[in-house]
Amino acid sequence: MLNKLSFFKALQHDSWVKPFLKHYKKTLWLAIFLGILTFICAGGLMFTSGYLITKSATPPENILLVYVPIVLTRAFGIFRPLLHYLERLTSHNWVFKMTSEFRRKMYDALERDAVFFNNKYRLGDILGLLSEDVAHIQNLYLRTLFPYFTVCGLYVFIIVGLGVISPLFALWMLVLYGLLIFALPLWSVVVNGARQEYEKQLKNALYLDLTDNVLGVSDWIFSERANDYLKRHEENEAKLLMTQEKMRKFERRRDLVGQFIFLAIVVSLIIWASSRFGGTETDSINWIAAFVLCVFPLADAFMPLPTAAQETNVYLDSIKRLNALPNPEKRQKAPEVTAPYELQVKDLVYAYADGHHNVLNGVNLKISPGEKLAILGRSGSGKSTLASLLRGDLTPTAGSVTLNAIKTTEFGDKIAKYIGVIHQTPYLFNTTVVNNVRIGNEGASDEEVWDVLERVGLKKLIKKLPQGLETMVDEAGLRFSGGERHRLALARILLKDAPIIILDEPTVGLDPITERALVKTFMDVLQGKTLIWITHHLQGVEHVDQIVFIEDGQIKLQGAPKQLADNKRYQKLKQVDEGY
Repeated sequence: MLNKLSFFKALQHDSWVKPFLKHYKKTLWLAIFLGILTFICAGGLMFTSGYLITKSATPPENILLVYVPIVLTRAFGIFRPLLHYLERLTSHNWVFKMTSEFRRKMYDALERDAVFFNNKYRLGDILGLLSEDVAHIQNLYLRTLFPYFTVCGLYVFIIVGLGVISPLFALWMLVLYGLLIFALPLWSVVVNGARQEYEKQLKNALYLDLTDNVLGVSDWIFSERANDYLKRHEENEAKLLMTQEKMRKFERRRDLVGQFIFLAIVVSLIIWASSRFGGTETDSINWIAAFVLCVFPLADAFMPLPTAAQETNVYLDSIKRLNALPNPEKRQKAPEVTAPYELQVKDLVYAYADGHHNVLNGVNLKISPGEKLAILGRSGSGKSTLASLLRGDLTPTAGSVTLNAIKTTEFGDKIAKYIGVIHQTPYLFNTTVVNNVRIGNEGASDEEVWDVLERVGLKKLIKKLPQGLETMVDEAGLRFSGGERHRLALARILLKDAPIIILDEPTVGLDPITERALVKTFMDVLQGKTLIWITHHLQGVEHVDQIVFIEDGQIKLQGAPKQLADNKRYQKLKQVDEGY
């Protein structure tokens, strides 16, 4: 019962399930109404057929005595499949619309907040969201909400109809049918619901293990622990199968109880009909057959309810997981800031999900407009993490990173308008040169593209290519050298015209001559912009305004190159960097 209350409580604050109920409510109510009419026609068909068969067997003194049952049997026989078809057509049309919108909403959340997903969820979690949770929400509509609303309408119709004939018997049917609608589903939720929730957890765990271990299969092989992985996977799979077997045993017992309740309904109808319409033995048989036979089609409506109810445990978990995602429809408009642009890092602390240690611990930094800053440190010191925090790709554990006094995490994708990044290995797509450069500004003209290519020193090279700007780059940009790929990435940034540029170790893997030429290009072309250069050695740092050394997550050394020239530690680092 508590789980039921939790389910409806979760729906009160839901932003993923309820909107579709409201958005397509007319189609929803039409499908439910057609579903009720379908079962009414099914019951009516059996009612009139039972009366007609027994009445015709007497035989009647006049054919007119069975003419009305004949017409009604024919009418119900025609309308039952017709209404069933219309109900299926309407409900599936509703579900297809809902599914389309729901998946679009899910993919929008994934695409627009990819960084959020990457930091909060592992790949297996995302697979669980996109497959298991979406499927469960679909089943929430198809296997729980639709049947429940339909049966409730049918329940009211039965009780009211019987109440007109016999209020006392209607009260008894209210109890028996109420057991099918409320008692059996509640029993299922209490006993089997927890098992079903555990089943879902086991499935999600298998998703995680499968994705993590398939992606890391080489580690398992090299460590000679492949058998350990297979053993663990088989153990989890055995737990899942055992849980499913317990669920099936309970369902068989529960369905047996449901059949006994229907048996009680049938026996009650026989007794009631024989006493209520028992003027003669023949008339009694006619009405007994009519009332008893009309009950059997209703079993198809009432019996699936317990199974649907127990799945609310699974739906509750899925609803919670979905509502923990950023809702693209509720996303606030990204803030706008104007020049001059100032980045400020205050008491910054960051720890990854494992929480074993702080990658950054108490970092304070102010980056003024137009300043060129070099951030140095050994591998794993937190340089690239700091760059991600500056862009708002990561959320600080404590402290803040602000752009013009606004947290960078609040800008979302719009941060690209203010901060551009050139990574260690800039990716070029398997399309034309011009398309690769225009990623920075899709509306740029050919003249603007040529202009930025000239500024980064690639215009002559591109001119010599077979088709100029329309030359295919090849997958991952293999047509170009490492330095040329970085220059193309710089051309994208220039076309975007972002005021703040982060260079995340762009010279790694380049020979010294190419490295010096590329650094000079960066410094010359990015004049007037705020430049944040993440690097692991001191080559070219004399071009920057300020140098920051990060060690063990903290700033250990900071100042202008000239100020640090007499610092013994700086001198030692420079000697090591130059190979002395």
